[in-house]
Amino acid sequence: MTFDAIGIAGSALTVHRKWLDAVSDNLANMNTATRTSGKAFQARYIEAAEGSNGNGVYVKSTPQGSATGRLVYQPDHPLADAQGYVRYPDIDLAEQMGALIVAQRGYQANAQVVDRARETYQAALEIGKS
Repeated sequence: MTFDAIGIAGSALTVHRKWLDAVSDNLANMNTATRTSGKAFQARYIEAAEGSNGNGVYVKSTPQGSATGRLVYQPDHPLADAQGYVRYPDIDLAEQMGALIVAQRGYQANAQVVDRARETYQAALEIGKS
């Protein structure tokens, strides 16, 4: 049972780390401008799924956001087209910050599960030595 807890929480740690990586990439690139003839930075999202027989979770896919983005009128921007527009990713800061908090708390919770399971296993070993 203890090893199951460590394995399940460990798989969740991996999923939450990948989620944190995706959110940080999205936040770091939300103000990346491109020419209107190009694609906007595409946000990354993490889709998790239950592992076989309930043994943890895994990243099922990493869908990307729209490459269309949003057009912003900035005629003084060096990448502006003839009409004065540049393309930015369509990333919502509030949504990403919410996801960041949830992913961080999930990571912390699963790290605590691993610690508690390890402590339980060590206590069982100490009892066995007596």
